[in-house]
Amino acid sequence: MTRTRIVLIALAGIVVAGAGAVLWQYSRHAGHDHSKDGKAPVAAQAEKYTCGMHPFIISDKPGNCPICGMTLTKIEGGVPAAAAPPLPAAPAKGERKIAFYRNPMNPKVHSPVPSKDEMGMEYVPVYEDELTGEGVGTAGGAAPVEGYATIKVGAESLRMAGVRTAVATRETIGGSLRASGIVVPDEARIRRVQAKIDGYVEKLYVNATGQHVSKGQPLLSLYSPELLASQQEFLKARETAAKFSASSSEDVRKLGDELLQSSRRRLELFDVPESFIVQLERTGKAQRTVTLDSPVSGYVTGKNVFDGTRVGPGTELLTVTDLSRIWIEADLYEYEARAIRIGQGASVSLPSVPGAALRGRVAFVNPVLSPESRTLKVRFEFPNPGLKLKPQMYADVSIDAAPSTGVVIPDSALIESGLRHVAFVDGGNGGFEPREVQVGVRGDGRARILSGVKAGERVAVQANFLLDSESRLRAALVRMTGGGK
Repeated sequence: MTRTRIVLIALAGIVVAGAGAVLWQYSRHAGHDHSKDGKAPVAAQAEKYTCGMHPFIISDKPGNCPICGMTLTKIEGGVPAAAAPPLPAAPAKGERKIAFYRNPMNPKVHSPVPSKDEMGMEYVPVYEDELTGEGVGTAGGAAPVEGYATIKVGAESLRMAGVRTAVATRETIGGSLRASGIVVPDEARIRRVQAKIDGYVEKLYVNATGQHVSKGQPLLSLYSPELLASQQEFLKARETAAKFSASSSEDVRKLGDELLQSSRRRLELFDVPESFIVQLERTGKAQRTVTLDSPVSGYVTGKNVFDGTRVGPGTELLTVTDLSRIWIEADLYEYEARAIRIGQGASVSLPSVPGAALRGRVAFVNPVLSPESRTLKVRFEFPNPGLKLKPQMYADVSIDAAPSTGVVIPDSALIESGLRHVAFVDGGNGGFEPREVQVGVRGDGRARILSGVKAGERVAVQANFLLDSESRLRAALVRMTGGGK
């Protein structure tokens, strides 16, 4: 028993000595510096790296972004390196308060304290002002935009992403609207030459599409038994009228004149030229064929007959188009069409003829919007000297518009969803607030803003699609987390 008691006492002494050594080491490390200078040790600043395109990607060592492959950039200042970061302290007045932390790869997963996922990526902090939309740019007084959230990114991230801003200014905009159109023939100047009687084409004097013809120029010779009979009828009526003219009865003389005029009118209704009828009266002999002349000057744009072709009433022989005046049909967007009126002046420039400029006017505005392109077709009427405007050419039309004064921003600042226009307003310190804006007159790469942006505010004009995607992502996060509550 004595021997056993001695062994137990020795073991207890060893344990007490070991515990004393541990406590001494702990007190040495934990309190030595305090005893010397009274200052707490400062944690080393760990270097952190992030992606300029995806600011929520944060790494403690250089490398590439796991999403886009871009080289990670160093975060200025870094963050304290600690084995177990404490819970965030209550923010000072005016500082942003962290609501929670979310998994950068799976926004549905979040934590109340800083953490890391299974790949070692740190959770991204989500601030309360990002959930309520009160963090950036609320001085503008605009209502929150549904589906968007205010975002805040670092200056280095903005630089790497290529985000550029411009100042909204108060100035005059307007003067002209531009549209691209296609040259088409004036439908009122298209003439189709058709047969009005049975017959045969004996000879074509115009036998090539594209050939120019003048008014009264012979087009073709037509043989028709009915036309031949009408000529003979006219000659008989003329003889009868001559005999009746010697009668003492006025009614008889009048009857002879009516027969002659009736037979002459019959020939005219068959499109027999006046020159042919005059020759028929002079010679007194019926001709086997009748030559049909062009009713207008223009170009042959359609040819459906050849020598010897049999034709009947309604057969289309030739199409002659007068191109001395031309139409240009252009498509305008809805916001542009509201500034267009019939009779409004316009000018056209041709890519194929540099320096050529013609003046015309708005001749017609289609009352129906195209359901496919959501545009309105507008027709312009232009003179065509020297045939500079040829059908199916592309042309750039500049429409005279009344000038308008107001807040103007670059056209590239607008993000169009089809139902609304959104612009991102710079709130300072890397923050951007989405604003829904009402757009007025647009032209020359600029747009007048009726509401949503004030003069002097800065808007994103380059790489704003990146801000758009980030804002939508944060808004989706808010919806999934129930507003962060």
